[in-house]
Amino acid sequence: MKQVALALGMAFLTVGTVPASAQSTYDRIKVDAGETLFFSECRRCHAPDPTDPSYGPQLDNIVGRQAGTVPGYEYSSALKNSGIVWTPAALRAWMEDNDGFMPGTKMRHVGIEDRTVQDFILAYLGSISGK
Repeated sequence: MKQVALALGMAFLTVGTVPASAQSTYDRIKVDAGETLFFSECRRCHAPDPTDPSYGPQLDNIVGRQAGTVPGYEYSSALKNSGIVWTPAALRAWMEDNDGFMPGTKMRHVGIEDRTVQDFILAYLGSISGK
């Protein structure tokens, strides 16, 4: 599945101008691929909504949210006091190297370094954040 989504994504990226309907299709592919990748890479600790129990904080509405603010989750002092807002750039840096981005965090380093995989996960997180 990952290879199919990546191939489709790369096919659309190589086209110079894309009709609106194709762009809409591509956006849907990115979100769908991102959901699949989220469930393979992130779901073992994070849920996409608050009604689904998880070890880590749920990630619905994460884009634009102040870091360390999900009620009921005990964050590290480093994250709780960081002042970071979860922008796409901050989320990308976190996915790539959370220990380097935020020393002192409780989350073990996962390291999603592939920018296309990051793009897809960001598209999915944006879709569950209304952004």
